[in-house]
Amino acid sequence: MASGYLSSPFIFLIQVVFGAYALIVMLRFLFQLLRVDFHNPLSQFVVTITSPLLRPMRKFIPGIAGMDIASLILAWLVKSVELLLVMLLSGNGIVMAAFLWAVPALVSLLFTLFIAALIILAIMSWIPSLQTHPLAWILRALTDPLLSPIRRHLPAPSGLDFSVMIAIVGLVFLRMLIIPPLAALFGMPAGLL
Repeated sequence: MASGYLSSPFIFLIQVVFGAYALIVMLRFLFQLLRVDFHNPLSQFVVTITSPLLRPMRKFIPGIAGMDIASLILAWLVKSVELLLVMLLSGNGIVMAAFLWAVPALVSLLFTLFIAALIILAIMSWIPSLQTHPLAWILRALTDPLLSPIRRHLPAPSGLDFSVMIAIVGLVFLRMLIIPPLAALFGMPAGLL
């Protein structure tokens, strides 16, 4: 095992690279599930980055009910490899546990993704010139399923829209309720989330 001095920077690098790729693969899954416009340049970037690994997987892993199962499995594999490498570098843990721990890690990533999307969308809404940016279209497509029910049931007093804030609070609340027991169920240490 590497010394603490060397292992920390390498662990950080592994988490950034593998975490970013797992995030992109999860976006690919969500884009298909939520019918995000695949002609958007940012959608095309996600497709380009993920296709080399997904194309061969799709030959063996079919979609189910409109869900891209191959993307979910790829995200799980990427997260598993990330956790496996982190465990090997830190010198602790059972290697096979990484494949189990990837499940709560992916659920946590999903919550983080939606919370970040809501925050970025809220910031972009303050700048009128960004309303037609390709990222704004994607963020609206991702967050509308969360925001529409809130907007339908909660009128905007004096034109103020609190739906984003309510959605963020709700997601953080759910994350706090779901992730700790899920991590405990899979035997995942809290420090890896």
